[in-house]
Amino acid sequence: MGRAFAIGVGLNTLFVAVEVAAGFWAGSLALLADAGHNASDVLALLLAWGATILAKRAPTGRRTYGLRKGTILASLANAVFLLLAIGAIGTESVQRLSSPHPIATNTVMLTAALGVAINTATALLFMRGAKGDLNVRGAFLHMASDAVISLAVVVGAGVIALTGFQWIDPALSLWIAAVI
Repeated sequence: MGRAFAIGVGLNTLFVAVEVAAGFWAGSLALLADAGHNASDVLALLLAWGATILAKRAPTGRRTYGLRKGTILASLANAVFLLLAIGAIGTESVQRLSSPHPIATNTVMLTAALGVAINTATALLFMRGAKGDLNVRGAFLHMASDAVISLAVVVGAGVIALTGFQWIDPALSLWIAAVI
């Protein structure tokens, strides 16, 4: 599983950088919200990877259960980070709903489509180990849900391109916060 974590972290770190740059360039809060969510996934993958390594350490006289509780602490740290992301996304979304900004829909659709591909590929890396390890299952579900969120951003940008309804971008951002 170490290789899967390394590939997942590498791919998603690169994608977060691309998504943040594209989100600012396109003026899309939905793309930035998705980038924030993907950044939390990188953190979650790193925490899960570290917890998996710690959990494999043998018990000692002082730690008779070993370090298996590390996986629980990793989940707690990820939850706190996600709550902070939800607050930031929600605050900006509500402000933009009252004053929507135009976005570069083609850039948003292309970037989010790349997210669908990367998140699906990363989820598939974890699918094999998802049955035997709760931490790996969490990583798998996280990446699969990210693929769905990225797909929603593609669809949302497409609807904006067709209708001109700029309020869809911040509304989609609120939906992303709710999914998180």
